[in-house]
Amino acid sequence: MVSITSEKVIRWLERFAGLLAENKDYLTQLDAAIGDADHGANMDRGFQAVLAKKSELEGKDITTVLKTVAMTLLSTVGGASGPLYGTFFLQASMAAGGKSDITPEEFGALLEKALAGILQRGKAAVGEKTMVDALQPAVETYQATLKSGKPFAESLLAASSAAEKGMESTVPLLAKKGRASYLGERSIGHQDPGATSVNLLFRAACETLS
Repeated sequence: MVSITSEKVIRWLERFAGLLAENKDYLTQLDAAIGDADHGANMDRGFQAVLAKKSELEGKDITTVLKTVAMTLLSTVGGASGPLYGTFFLQASMAAGGKSDITPEEFGALLEKALAGILQRGKAAVGEKTMVDALQPAVETYQATLKSGKPFAESLLAASSAAEKGMESTVPLLAKKGRASYLGERSIGHQDPGATSVNLLFRAACETLS
């Protein structure tokens, strides 16, 4: 029986923080084309602040870990990414139900709750050139793969692949939300930075949770 422990969740967050640090300039470059040129710096700053709290997260349940991440992001990250990623982790924390280890099915419920929070907060849909273009296919693919009887690792891999495809799908899209929408036709041809960081989130999950 696969179990996702709070230790694994912390490792996932650490790996995501590492990928954000490695890709900080790239994310900022993407955001410079269609946004405020701060997505990379903002996300990196937020997750460095999360890493600074690692010692107080050790041994805590998954709800506490994820809620701490949410509150840290909300207090340290500016722009749209702070409230959106803060919402993602806050909703996820509520779905964890105070447990220190969860099943792959419970992890799926956690992802669904996080996605619902993002959809409600950002009022965006697939096809509008936002993080939702990577997040929704990733969550839906994870759930469908797991429910078809595939193992947890395979379901995570399928989700990561869906996130990557979703990220790539944003390039030809016309932005309908956020700062990028002000550019109109000029937003076409650029990859969305939020969808790109979501891709990193699922890549980190693939590398650490299973």
